[in-house]
Amino acid sequence: MSDGSGSGLGYLLILGLPFLLLAWMFFTQRQRSKQAQSLQESLQVGEEVVTTSGLYGTITALDERVVTLDTGDGTHLRFDRRAVGMRAPEVG
Repeated sequence: MSDGSGSGLGYLLILGLPFLLLAWMFFTQRQRSKQAQSLQESLQVGEEVVTTSGLYGTITALDERVVTLDTGDGTHLRFDRRAVGMRAPEVG
């Protein structure tokens, strides 16, 4: 027969794990948000970047909301500044 001493720990784990998972998810989302904001604030004309949709381009103009990218052959595209996902990786 079981005396029930281990069942309290089992219930605690069952109830506690979802809360720990949620806390971890909020923490990592906050870190990603801070990193994205830091990137947005540090963008400069002349940098090669990649948009969130995977388009590579060089920044030719910036303002508070819009970034203009030169994608080659003189093609200039305007994007919402938040669409810049990362700096282009160095090649070679």
